Amino acid sequence: MSHSFRYQTSRSAEEVKKMDTAQLRNAFLVEKVFEKDTITATYSMQDRFIVLGVKPVQEKLSLPAFYELTKADYFLERREVGIINVGGKGTVTVDGESYQLDNKDCLYIGKGKQSVVFASADAQAPALFYINSALAAAAYPTTHIRKADITPLTLGDALTSNYRNIYQYILPGRVQSCQLVMGFTELLNGSVWNSIPPHTHLRRNEVYFYFDVPEEQVVLHLMGEPTETRHLFMHNHQAVVSPEWSIHAGAGTASYSFIWGMAGENQDYTDMDKLEVKNLR
Repeated sequence: MSHSFRYQTSRSAEEVKKMDTAQLRNAFLVEKVFEKDTITATYSMQDRFIVLGVKPVQEKLSLPAFYELTKADYFLERREVGIINVGGKGTVTVDGESYQLDNKDCLYIGKGKQSVVFASADAQAPALFYINSALAAAAYPTTHIRKADITPLTLGDALTSNYRNIYQYILPGRVQSCQLVMGFTELLNGSVWNSIPPHTHLRRNEVYFYFDVPEEQVVLHLMGEPTETRHLFMHNHQAVVSPEWSIHAGAGTASYSFIWGMAGENQDYTDMDKLEVKNLR
């Protein structure tokens, strides 16, 4: 089994003002989330959040401890994870109990589970397990969340190109976790803007993962302080870390979806410091 990891240090708003495009991408972008028969991990110092991608094709893949990053005997010794499958059908086996994840289904696994094994149902249409992990101080039950069982929150308007469905998977009242909040948003009816009106939340770090982006299309992801914005052009199956001081919004050249994951001071999905579009710079 193959696995790889990289490490991203936290960066201040002042540092970002001086970065060129290559430096900005290196500091915040997770460019390669999925690799065949590999588990990839990117450890961000923003709230010690870890972004992982698992693509089992010919092999079953076991979640390693990534000891260099965690100094733990097993990955979930002091952590929790949320998993959303953005590929074909697959299974996640947690300490011997198997869960089938169809496309856009989710699985929460709490602290203390020692064995996590990933497999695809069909090597020709492999599962693509996108994972967010946060530190955890308590153990909560493994919970399977099916997309078919969730009624989405519909927000925005086609007139402002931000009409969208929000699937809230891991959050208080639905799935108990220590820190992690996670779900995904799909743009509707030709809308292209996400997270507009923009916002920040100093109490939480957030990570976006863009998927269902058509080939040859891109998402223009906006970040930075509201009066000092920067941008990253992103492609399908790429993730970006948004520090607590940064906006996180974007527009695509075609409709797309994105997974959002958060950790930090609280788990209140509505805790946002909203900004007026006219004041962005």
